[in-house]
Amino acid sequence: MMKSLNLDKFVGKLVEPYIKELIRLSGDNICSMILFGSAATKDFIPRKSNINLLVVCDEIDLPNLKKYHKLVRRGRKRGIVAPLFLTEQHIKSSMDVFPIEFLEMKDSYLLLHGKDILGKLAINTENLRLECEEQLKGKLVRLRQSYLERGVNVKIITESITSLIPVFRSLVRLRTKAIKVDKEKAIEELAKLKIDSHVFSTALDIKKGKCKLKRKALELFFEQYIKEIEKLCIYTDSFKSKTKKIKK
Repeated sequence: MMKSLNLDKFVGKLVEPYIKELIRLSGDNICSMILFGSAATKDFIPRKSNINLLVVCDEIDLPNLKKYHKLVRRGRKRGIVAPLFLTEQHIKSSMDVFPIEFLEMKDSYLLLHGKDILGKLAINTENLRLECEEQLKGKLVRLRQSYLERGVNVKIITESITSLIPVFRSLVRLRTKAIKVDKEKAIEELAKLKIDSHVFSTALDIKKGKCKLKRKALELFFEQYIKEIEKLCIYTDSFKSKTKKIKK
């Protein structure tokens, strides 16, 4: 039986039979099932937003995964992304390399079945800083490569701003110790780091279709976009955490 009573009706209609079938196929192997991302919030848009699930198992091997092929295939057609299958030990041993991802899950989740694996997770802030730096510098290199390969285009910007939002949120968490930070607030907070936050707000508006730039203007915008990411790289490299943990 699903534990959460706060599900969007559209999400609940899809997820409840999905969860029941997972339990039927798995037996006692599943110790926790968690809904995370927009489907666990009021930001969910039916038939547009994805439905993301974390399934925590005692054991994960190929025979176990093979049981879920048909269910996952059916779910994908309805907007349920292939679940993230992890063991509790894998989660605990991965906190140092994926702090952003686990904080993003903790930010918006609902427990559907079993025990609350995410609630007690604590993040080392130096690990968080390091992943922020890695993500920013990696995206900067890829943006330059994409420009060389394809020139500037809207897709380069929209794809990158989507992947940068979790990094922005994590930078705010590092500086303020906040846990939940929405995307608009995260961008606004960048101004306090002497970053031109308007550049990233514009990128988000481009993604939403609220802002359209002609070729020449887009080229100039992209140049500024790159510069602000470079500044964030420098800031993140020099940032030193005063605390050791971010914990709910």
